[in-house]
Amino acid sequence: MHRRILAPGALAAASLLLAIPASAASSAPGAPGIGDPYYPQYGNGGYDVSHYDLRLQYQPKTDELQGTATILAKATQDLSSFDLDFLLDVSEVRVGGVKAAFTRSGEHELVVTPKTPLAKGTQVTVVVRYSGVPSTKSAYGFNTWHRTPDGAVAADEPEAAWWWFPSNDHPSDKATYDVSVAVPDGTQAISNGTLASTSSKLGWTRYNWRQDKPQATYLATLALGRFDITTSTSEGGVPVVNAYSKDLGANDGAARASVERTGELVDWLSGYFGPYPFSSAGGYVPNTTTGYALETQTRVYYSPKQFAAGSNTSVVVHELAHQWYGDDVSLKGWKDIWINEGFARYAQWLWSEHEGEGTTRELADYVYASHPADDPFWTVKPGDPGPDAQFDLAVYDRGALAVQALREKIGDDAFFALLKGWPKEHAYGNASVADFQKYAEQVSGKPLAALFDTWLFQPSKPEARGSASSARSLTAKAAQPKSWKKIEATNDVHAH
Repeated sequence: MHRRILAPGALAAASLLLAIPASAASSAPGAPGIGDPYYPQYGNGGYDVSHYDLRLQYQPKTDELQGTATILAKATQDLSSFDLDFLLDVSEVRVGGVKAAFTRSGEHELVVTPKTPLAKGTQVTVVVRYSGVPSTKSAYGFNTWHRTPDGAVAADEPEAAWWWFPSNDHPSDKATYDVSVAVPDGTQAISNGTLASTSSKLGWTRYNWRQDKPQATYLATLALGRFDITTSTSEGGVPVVNAYSKDLGANDGAARASVERTGELVDWLSGYFGPYPFSSAGGYVPNTTTGYALETQTRVYYSPKQFAAGSNTSVVVHELAHQWYGDDVSLKGWKDIWINEGFARYAQWLWSEHEGEGTTRELADYVYASHPADDPFWTVKPGDPGPDAQFDLAVYDRGALAVQALREKIGDDAFFALLKGWPKEHAYGNASVADFQKYAEQVSGKPLAALFDTWLFQPSKPEARGSASSARSLTAKAAQPKSWKKIEATNDVHAH
């Protein structure tokens, strides 16, 4: 459901509010990047963000965005300077209420030097005033700000924040959000969480959205345009907010027939993964030309192309499964992507079984048999695919095969206890593939190192007897399950 682009850039660290000043001798610049080997210059070292308060104004006709970002953070070292990941034009930065010096570095770094160095452990407030036209900004040859006929959308992976707010852009630094956006009357602003209030004045309407649970920066979204917004409550009590661009054309009916089932599907997934972890659910379908969907927290982004061939609840299941696997429990590093994508794909397999269109075992047999041993599919290691293959189809399909293999190894009782227990064990936090293996062994009471190595880390096709497939898969092509074309239709969601 994602975009994949190699990229560099960043420096690091943080700031504070009140200060027992760190001595100039002990303070140092924050690290150049948060330390993710896939994206060495993404994110920043030296500080940890707890909250983003974004107060924005947007003009759809010109794509002009003005903003004031107030960032609450804590210094994790003595800091002489720190970085924010950001592309727009900055007019002022204040640290602890005092004007700070700032400059640009690399392709997407804003380097901030407080008037007084920041001591480790200090709580800090950073205020950044900025403006610009996001569609004119690029880094590393790409732009993730998507213009639409009536506005714009910020939704992409692994990076999207740089185009609309300054941040520590890495999933390991999650924070809560208040996003307040003023747009001309008749235009709407949609973001994550719950719409706390709206107000109108002098031809402008302000929308105030609140995300009160920790959220990764790439999961923060902003949609600006003319939408038809629907609200409801699931049978299980989850508020649902969906939005559809008013100019979706022929895709409108299929989009609504799919996304309007969000409440039902959230309740159904809760039966497997435990209580829904957020204050609201929903999705939006803007009039973009992209081909993917993305699990933006509580408010899933769907491209109209997802519904070009008709309704598809399978893609909705995939993105909603991410609310537990990926959003509630986020990856520690980008190499841990299997925990997100393997389980979201497996949720589609569970939905297929629920709909009577192919069991998880039949889907596993089909995927296994569809890829001969010399297929490059098997050279991708879902447990650490590398930045170039991070969103490769194999991470999804071979990743789901690994989930089925785990299920067959530990048995249904332990497996379904694991599915529910994992989001509870690491609620609103971050975890790695190694963490997941350890937890699976704890729940099942079985050693699983060999299984995880075979299915997630070996660049070769596993033997049938140790897999989710039957022996006949080696000699005969398994029958295609009825659900396969619907599942296959979601493959574009990760082809950027």
